[in-house]
Amino acid sequence: MSAAITTDRLLRQTVQGSRRASNYLWAVVTAIGGIGFFLAGLSSYFHVNLLLVSDPRGLQFIPQGIALLFYGTVGSAISLYQWLTILWDLGSGYNEFDKDAGTATVFRWGFPGKNRRIEISVPLDDVLAVYADIKEGLNPKRSLYLRVKNRQPIPLTRAGEPLPLSDLESCGADLARFLGLPLEGL
Repeated sequence: MSAAITTDRLLRQTVQGSRRASNYLWAVVTAIGGIGFFLAGLSSYFHVNLLLVSDPRGLQFIPQGIALLFYGTVGSAISLYQWLTILWDLGSGYNEFDKDAGTATVFRWGFPGKNRRIEISVPLDDVLAVYADIKEGLNPKRSLYLRVKNRQPIPLTRAGEPLPLSDLESCGADLARFLGLPLEGL
């Protein structure tokens, strides 16, 4: 999350979505693997080598070729899903805190459809605190939330890979200082 204070009355933080280097890497890996398995399965059926790196013509179509076709189809479908999430940049958006308008707005892009635009706007008077949720271990979680009256906490950080602890602390402290609210959870 990067912060850009336009004025002393407005804070706008951009949130990165699914266009991350790790997502590009995994989309390429699953595409290569899925297409490779699919072509190996077809090669065993047609007895024609469709791959550059090996010769799967010697495989029996039943059961090895069918299994390769199945894994290739699943891998290609997963790769297509990953490329579409990158194309749509799911999860990207911004957090905006406007003291003049008296609102806190959290905006994210979702899946295409009638609910693609996800926007939550709450009065700043209803915001009680900035909350940092930190869980270490095998699957660490480091997130910032807005604690709001009569609502569930509103997430402010991106989903997926956790932010470094120093970035989370500085971002949370800057936001709490800007809003004049306590920072909880640290």
